[in-house]
Amino acid sequence: MTPPLNDTDLAVADDDPMLDLDAPLEPAEPAGGTLAPLHDLSLFGKIPVTLTLEVASTEICLRELMEVDTHSVIVLDKLAGEPLDVKVNGTLFAKAEVVVMNGNYGLRILELSDSDLSDLAR
Repeated sequence: MTPPLNDTDLAVADDDPMLDLDAPLEPAEPAGGTLAPLHDLSLFGKIPVTLTLEVASTEICLRELMEVDTHSVIVLDKLAGEPLDVKVNGTLFAKAEVVVMNGNYGLRILELSDSDLSDLAR
């Protein structure tokens, strides 16, 4: 086992022209000689994400919001029957319609968005 470095050792290492401490790190090559695939997503299959169905939205001023009561109607920006937005962690994932299956609501996916999985990881 090597002893820990002290401040003097670090200062000497920092001045060593053979050590480029600002160089980007490269992945180490495994013993078999090939790199593991960077996009193996099977490890992420059980990570929970938040799936949200967004019916519509609108912008109103705070004064209008303060005047809302139990009989108020707020007009939204989507027409009835239009596909709804399905979002994963806040990023658009698909367009869908609501269905009922065995007494539960469900989603029938109509169209997938063009975003890839890296967009959903934000």
